Amino acid sequence: MRNGSKELLINHTPYETRVALIEGERLVEFYIERPGDEGLTGNIYKGKVVRVLPGMQAAFAEVGLDRTAFLHVGDVQRQLSKSADLDLGDEKPVVERFAERRIQDLLKSGQEIMVRVEKEPLGSKGARITSHISLPGRHLVLMPNFKHVGVSRRIESLKERRRLRSIIEKLKPDNCGFIVRTACEDKSEEEIEADMAFLLTLWQDIQESYEKASAPALIYKELDLSLRTVRDLFTHDIDRLLIDSREEYQRVVAFIDKFMPALRDRVEHYEGAEPLFDVYGVEIGLADAIEKKVLLKSGGFLVMDQMEALTAIDVNTGRYVGKKNSEETILKTNLEAVKEVVYHLRLRNIGGIIIIDFIDMEVASNREKVYNAMQEAIAGDKARTNILKISELGIVEMTRKRTRASISQLLCEQCPYCEGNGLVKGKGAVIMEIYRELLREVPLKKRRKVTVYVNPAIAERISGNSAIMADLEKRLKKKIVVRTIDLFHQEQYEIA
Repeated sequence: MRNGSKELLINHTPYETRVALIEGERLVEFYIERPGDEGLTGNIYKGKVVRVLPGMQAAFAEVGLDRTAFLHVGDVQRQLSKSADLDLGDEKPVVERFAERRIQDLLKSGQEIMVRVEKEPLGSKGARITSHISLPGRHLVLMPNFKHVGVSRRIESLKERRRLRSIIEKLKPDNCGFIVRTACEDKSEEEIEADMAFLLTLWQDIQESYEKASAPALIYKELDLSLRTVRDLFTHDIDRLLIDSREEYQRVVAFIDKFMPALRDRVEHYEGAEPLFDVYGVEIGLADAIEKKVLLKSGGFLVMDQMEALTAIDVNTGRYVGKKNSEETILKTNLEAVKEVVYHLRLRNIGGIIIIDFIDMEVASNREKVYNAMQEAIAGDKARTNILKISELGIVEMTRKRTRASISQLLCEQCPYCEGNGLVKGKGAVIMEIYRELLREVPLKKRRKVTVYVNPAIAERISGNSAIMADLEKRLKKKIVVRTIDLFHQEQYEIA
């Protein structure tokens, strides 16, 4: 693999499918899907409104998932008769918001409604849904009931943008709109027309399914991970697509032959003896992606704390001392941290509110350099972001659109011991808890010998401080024996 190359890897087994995007020699994006645990984003449902909340200007709808889904007033479809041209960087429909619209005037309890999942359920929150339906194809995104025509900002040539918009305006029906995706660049009118016809037929099928179904019901299921990856990520800037399963390779090739035959020669079936993800270092990259501490080449490091409400990232100089003055050392560490922060936001798919605590810089021009570097680095991120100016304390506040679970949410689960706190009681605190419990309980026991069962680490600490047990034996006038149980958690103990 050469520097600057981009490769897509699909690791498929009957039990899970994993996708890795490699740029240069680094893992930059990761996706995973297991049977029965497929993603919901893009699915279309016939739902039923169960609650309308005027105070929140929102509603909850039953769509057949474990929890009711959330629908904001701004995501309720309104027929638009005006046509407009949009420049869309993220290839998603822009929703017009109207302050005068009220949820209670648009929806009623018991009303049936067609909705699309916009955001996956996360934590205790149900899915976020929208009635602004959009259907992504290979080259286009269909927006039924809109008349908008949009072109992705990633198509930079003004001449090409005009050509594509002209083709869409000529081909499209009057009652719908389209977004031109980045993959549509340099495509012929025939290819665009074929994609448009496919999407229009699909939309007709969805409408018919909606009429026949009883709410709540799934009426359109988004493509599975492998085919969705090919549709959305396998573009002309990808050098190779490697698949380690013969069956999955054949299925993907059939899809590519139908929708993107020009890329067929870039698809390979990987048959090496060493696992595909091991060859490309993906497993190591995933292990790093769930660590709190990220080391920088200079010797500095980041500490990344993901919480439910926000993610906090702290930048530290570590053992890096620089060669000149402290301000220069701090600036270099912060500039290095910028690239690594943006890389990990993308790799870990961190969304929502993000607070980055750079090392304090006294010189205003240095703060400006760090802010500009952040803006430049984040420009390549497909997710919608918003960054505020860096403060005098070196704090950057930003948001990154969250549409699916982060890597840590996909690969990890809450610690059964600390219940998500990230902390357990210290050994000294546990010993003193045992000490107090013995003072309470032992006087009630008639036998002269008491046994305390503890975790081995607690037993070792007790043996190193025998005065505690000696004091208890003197006070209680009983023999106290400490025994270990390997399976005990550090906080667990029993008195017998």
